Formats: sequence, C-alpha cells, structure tokens
Amino acid sequence: MADVAAEAGVSHQTVSRVLNDSPVVRGDTRERVLAAIAALGYRRNNAARMLATNRSRRIGFVAAHLSYYGPSMIAASMQDAVHEAGYEISLVGLSDLTDHGLQVAVDRLLDQAVEAVVIAVAHDAALEGVRALDLPIPVVLTQGVGPDERLAAGIDQRAGAMAATSHLLDLGHRRVAHVTGPLDWVEAQQRRDGWRAAHEERGLLPGPEVPGDWTPPSGHEAGRRIAADHDVTAVFVGNDAMALGVLTALHEQGRRVPDDVSVVGFDDVPEAAYFWPALTTVRQEFSTLGRRAVHLALGAIDGTSEALELVAPDLVVRRSTAAPRDH
Repeated sequence: MADVAAEAGVSHQTVSRVLNDSPVVRGDTRERVLAAIAALGYRRNNAARMLATNRSRRIGFVAAHLSYYGPSMIAASMQDAVHEAGYEISLVGLSDLTDHGLQVAVDRLLDQAVEAVVIAVAHDAALEGVRALDLPIPVVLTQGVGPDERLAAGIDQRAGAMAATSHLLDLGHRRVAHVTGPLDWVEAQQRRDGWRAAHEERGLLPGPEVPGDWTPPSGHEAGRRIAADHDVTAVFVGNDAMALGVLTALHEQGRRVPDDVSVVGFDDVPEAAYFWPALTTVRQEFSTLGRRAVHLALGAIDGTSEALELVAPDLVVRRSTAAPRDH
C-alpha cells in the first residue's frame, strides 16, 4: 500500500479510503490511485487485514446434496450476494448427514474464521443437529424451514404444493395422486401436507400416494404405477426430476399427457419448459432464497437481524395440465 501511495503521490490513508470505497476522495485522486494499483499489480493482504481489524469478512456455507438443483442454485446466488457485500464465501459440502459430519463441516469453516454460517439441509436428522449447534457466530438456516424459524430463509413448500394441487382440482380432477420425495426430508413432508390440505379444503379424499426419492428413476417407477390406475386423472409430483420419469412412464404405457393424465411438478428447473409436453410446475426462486440468507447473516453479524416471512412460490402453467376429458 505504501508503494501505491508513492506511485500516486498521495498518503497511505488516501489509498486506504479508495480501497474501502470512501466517498470523501475526489474523483481525480481516486482515478490516480486506481491507476497506480493497476500499474503495480497491488493486491490486498487479507491475512494482515484480518489481524488489523479482527474481521475476516467471510461467510461459511454448509450444503448437503450439492448435485441437486436447489442447493446448487442457492450456493450460486449466495456467492453473488456475498461478493456484492464485499465479503468472501467458503463452501463445505456435507456428505455425512450425522451430527459428527455436521460438526466436522462447521469446524472447517470456524478454522477459516468465518463470521457467520449459512446451512442448507432438508433432512430431519441433519436439521436436528443444526438446531443443536452452539456456536459463537450466527447460524442461518435455509431449506427445511418452518414458518416460525428464527434466522431462517425459506420457501413456503406447503403453499406451493397447495397451489399445484388446487390448480388440478380447479380444472375438474377429483382423484389427484402424489409422488412424494423421501419423507425423512422436511420439504417432502411439507409438499405432501399441501397436497392433502388442498383436498381437505374441498371435502375430497386425495388420490394414491406413491413414494419417490427425488430422482427420475423413482419417478419412472411411480409413473408406471399411476399409469396402471385408470381412476387417476392427475398427479402432483414432488419435484421436476421425478416428473420427468413420470412423463416417460406414462408415454410408455400409452397414457397421453394431459389428455389422460395431467402432471404438475415442483422446482421449475430450466429444462421444465422443454419436457414433452412442457411441464406445469411450481417455481422456487432460489436466487431470492440465497440472497435472503446472506441478508440475514450480515444483519446478524451487525446486530440488526430481523424475522423474514417465507418466500411464496409461483405456479407456472404449461401444457402438461388440462381438464379431464369427461369434465
């Protein structure tokens, strides 16, 4: 920094103000300092800066199942939001969903002096471990979030499932099946609850419940079972990956979509509009979710944390749903 100051003909303090984007530096002086920084190839010494300020300006992120669409999109949006705030992010993938595995992941982040941790897990056992953590820094939960969680950013899974099922019931379907996600995941439970609640509002009994595991093969197996039940005219599928398997199985069994069976998914993955037929689904705004998690973490660091409502998902209607033929 002293070299930059000498090159630009300014004080050490002026260089520091430019680096910290202070508004008190005149435009021509700022440009001179930035030119000196570029000419000398200056880079901040973050280790020295951390020692001087006792701040790492780093947020940790622990995520399970990073190969899945939701967690990967949350990570991407968090990275953007963290960088915009002048922070860095450290990510640890959680493959061992035990208390020990969670503690190892968190310890790795604490070793990097992170100022807050955001955790994205939706599995019952892992969530219990998250809530039992006793850390000297804020912990923000995203995914698997209920309506009364503190320091949590989540999407209203139950409301999204109700919207999906209500869409089918409003079209005139009366026997709506559901392909669940693995029911040791909170979000799978919440989506099943919404499917049931939409029927209860109308005084109807739901159609058959078929288990799945979030993957296309499990959706394909579920789709074969649904295709064999000609009383089923519609199905709400717990995510778009399984919905792809359901669509394939229905086509293979000669059941036309949506003429014979309407199909709704959940997530609105980028490929959903290009399924055949284009998939009606519930859109989760993962970019909003990641940014909210960062907002909560930064607020907690500064002592200004606030409660946030669950993000409401949107139903995206495409060509995979229609009124039943006899309606």
